[in-house]
Amino acid sequence: MATLIFYWLISSVNCMGLRFSSGSAPHSSSLNGSHCSGSARTGCKNVGFSATGKSQFSEIASGSDDREESLGRILKWPNLKVFSFEELISASRRFRYDIQGLVIGKGCFGPVYKGCLDENTLTPAKVGYGMAVAIKMFNQDYFRGFEEWQSEVNFLGRLSHPNLVNLLGYCWDEDKLLLVYEFMPKGSLDYHLFRGNITPLSWNTRLKIAIGAARGLAFLHASENNVIFSDFKASNILLDGNYNAKISDFGFARWGPFEGESHVSTRVIGTYDYAAPEYIATGNENRRSFLKPNRT
Repeated sequence: MATLIFYWLISSVNCMGLRFSSGSAPHSSSLNGSHCSGSARTGCKNVGFSATGKSQFSEIASGSDDREESLGRILKWPNLKVFSFEELISASRRFRYDIQGLVIGKGCFGPVYKGCLDENTLTPAKVGYGMAVAIKMFNQDYFRGFEEWQSEVNFLGRLSHPNLVNLLGYCWDEDKLLLVYEFMPKGSLDYHLFRGNITPLSWNTRLKIAIGAARGLAFLHASENNVIFSDFKASNILLDGNYNAKISDFGFARWGPFEGESHVSTRVIGTYDYAAPEYIATGNENRRSFLKPNRT
């Protein structure tokens, strides 16, 4: 039942054109202060540009100016800090597996470590003296590693919204690919829904999370933005200290077709259990293809 309500909320936001006021729930993690949160993103350095001022990853912007959306912003070029591998080694206590609480996640792409950075300079800080961050390290043998890493930089480096996780920067050091995000202390929605050893979320909290995730997806699906997220599921909805929801993991995201059009994929990407049956069968996708999960 909770899942049905959740997807009904999302469908309502996108299909009925609901607009949310600026009085939405707070969007920055309690551990992250105000650095690079919200729509301004003024605390990060402008990096990743060539001599011509264009992104070194891909030319994904159109028009000449950044675009302000309701509660969000689209930058013309990625606006992120470039970290050295040595900086992230220091920030993460050398990526050690034997320190309790240092490894906070793991996927097919690789592990996610908890690190610590100075809030103002984004330089490595001692534990307890800076802000907590999440550092995703991509396995060298993961066949989609560079593609997903590049997609995250291109999308989260440009998209800013209260209900999208905040990407602070990246590292590309020879064969080492890493991403640095704000730390989300409450973990994923998946953890709270499907782990039996924790206190169940209240209905008010579940509704708050559902509305927050719907706002984030509505921002992506706005006709001006036209982003197909492709992997919308509970494990990709992260929660800050106040249970505000933020969509994460843009490794499968891409720019979608315009209104009334569809995009044909040569291979199905994302998680099969959550993909629309017609998308799996035909490869045709649009913004609504990822609002109808197969399982409830």
